[in-house]
Amino acid sequence: MRRLLPILLACLAACATPSSSGEKGGLVPLKLDEASLSSAYKPRRMALLVGIASFDDPRWKGLRYTGKDARDLGAALKDPARGGFDQVRVLTRREETTREAILGALRQLKKEANRPDDVVVVYFSAHGTLARDAKGELRRYLVTRDAAYRDIPQTALSMDALKAEFDGLASRRRMLVLATCHSGSGKSLLPKELKAELEGIKAGFYTRPLEESSRASMVFAACDWGETAREDESLRNDIYTHFLIDGLSGAADRNGDGAVTATEAHDHARRRTFAFTEGRQRPSAEILEVGADPVVLSGSITRTGRPELFSYNPRLDGFTLKVDGEARTDLPGGAAVTPGKRTVELTKGDAVLMRRDVEVGLGDRLPLERLLAEAFPRRSLSLLGGLFSFADARSRTELLPLSPEVALSLRLEDRPLQDFGLLFDVAFSTGNQALRLTPGSEVPFRYTTVSAGAALPYLWRWERLTLFAGPRVAGLYLRRSFDVEAAVNGQRFFTVSPGVVGGIVWRVGERLELMSQAQFMLTYVVVDGQGQAVGFTGGWAGAGYRF
Repeated sequence: MRRLLPILLACLAACATPSSSGEKGGLVPLKLDEASLSSAYKPRRMALLVGIASFDDPRWKGLRYTGKDARDLGAALKDPARGGFDQVRVLTRREETTREAILGALRQLKKEANRPDDVVVVYFSAHGTLARDAKGELRRYLVTRDAAYRDIPQTALSMDALKAEFDGLASRRRMLVLATCHSGSGKSLLPKELKAELEGIKAGFYTRPLEESSRASMVFAACDWGETAREDESLRNDIYTHFLIDGLSGAADRNGDGAVTATEAHDHARRRTFAFTEGRQRPSAEILEVGADPVVLSGSITRTGRPELFSYNPRLDGFTLKVDGEARTDLPGGAAVTPGKRTVELTKGDAVLMRRDVEVGLGDRLPLERLLAEAFPRRSLSLLGGLFSFADARSRTELLPLSPEVALSLRLEDRPLQDFGLLFDVAFSTGNQALRLTPGSEVPFRYTTVSAGAALPYLWRWERLTLFAGPRVAGLYLRRSFDVEAAVNGQRFFTVSPGVVGGIVWRVGERLELMSQAQFMLTYVVVDGQGQAVGFTGGWAGAGYRF
């Protein structure tokens, strides 16, 4: 707003100047400096970097290079020959690294970085730790200067609070870097009782703590969950931070377009950190908005870059990207390739998840998830068999006992949104049953049921397995004839009711799958003049064809 003030004052002055012609509403020519106008609307590049080295509570051991990490990264981002950032704020002094001071700095950044196209980088080099909150749930925390070892939830900065502030930024081009860990070693410290609890977990794997979901565009961490982030005396930096800064010099520009983007810098640091630590430290990434990757950290785009293939989806973690039979990178990550027709594979060991021939040109950025979506059909038609039943004993006695039925199910994946589906099904059942209203007496009848449902389930997918669950609406038609031969004295019921559906799909081939589905619905029917609320359910299993 301060940049626009001179322009607004000039406009007001022009409006206040009397017209020499004496005409009402006379126009006065106004000359604006085009360079100043462009500068006023130019996206800003801002960074907030925090390094916490010392602590009030002596039980937190001091760190050697966290302050230097923040200052070194700040120098690289501010350097006109590298980052060229407009504003870089580095917090390393004791009064700047308390919990409230850091939250205050984040809120100030929110006020300043108020445009969607601003580039924002937030960086922390500090201790990490774990603690159980008031509900007993395991949470991650950054250890601030004033954090108390015996009262972590109330005094340290929780990852939930940090991500909430970060998510509140108006910018769509934002990057959060966490040079810390929560494993209990390296740049991390756990209370003894919690460390003993976690060490007792089978196979030594820590339970991943619960966190609120984040809308953050990019979150980069110096190590994966349960691993150790390390400082190194020979590098005089946090290892990941050292190689992140190294990439800003241009070494990370894998596609050769003249700029180093956030993902390029992270992938450069990830590979070199992994090699430097001999595989003991694997930096991780959480990227929810990959798009065209507009977060340029260093340089500027001066030419069209080589095509890139990439994925930061956790479901592909550990897969290898091969191009024309050559291993290019382990996922998550990306690689630049030669333009033209390329054979792209995703493999894990000897297993091949996907193999496709694609045509890529200069400037293309192709998410591997898109290739997967195109490689595997996202529609399936399944023929199922199972059982229909009312949920309560009274309805099974007075309306219809447990009965077999057949069903046809159509599933559309990633519709209307990614990771959601549309599910349509129709089921049919007919036969003879008997009502046992009193002991020793039976009333035979013939029945027909037809149900049709539509659902919007969420999809959880892992390799060949898909789980789904969500809301469902269905209509149920039930007809009963108590004179079986003449098919007279019939009763008809029809109702539309809400409910839920859940199921599992196992893909056994490129086109063939096995599927099971269950649903529970609530409805209202009138029997012999009396209304009653009932629930009905069905469980089916069968085979499907993907197309």
